[in-house]
Amino acid sequence: MQLRLLGGPTNNTGSPRLWMDEERDLYLVQGYRVPDHANQVEIPHMLLRWLQPGTYIGGMLHDSGCGSFTVTGRPITDSEILEHMRIPDHETAVEVPVAKSRWEW
Repeated sequence: MQLRLLGGPTNNTGSPRLWMDEERDLYLVQGYRVPDHANQVEIPHMLLRWLQPGTYIGGMLHDSGCGSFTVTGRPITDSEILEHMRIPDHETAVEVPVAKSRWEW
């Protein structure tokens, strides 16, 4: 397991947070629980600023219309990963592929 914290609010000590699993080429998206949807988290739009250059989240994003996205991915259940991430009880995390952008700016 090779996890890297990419960023989050309050100097990376707060949450939600964005992580990268470099071995499996996945983003681990830590966010607020979405009731009745274990495969979704809610994150602020601003969390996407921590994506790696030239990439995007390779999963479904739904814009709430009030400054947040709901991200759909595979729930993280691996106890070693969860222990490393130290997720608060009111949050959870999903994994989504790191997708390469075809656009260059």
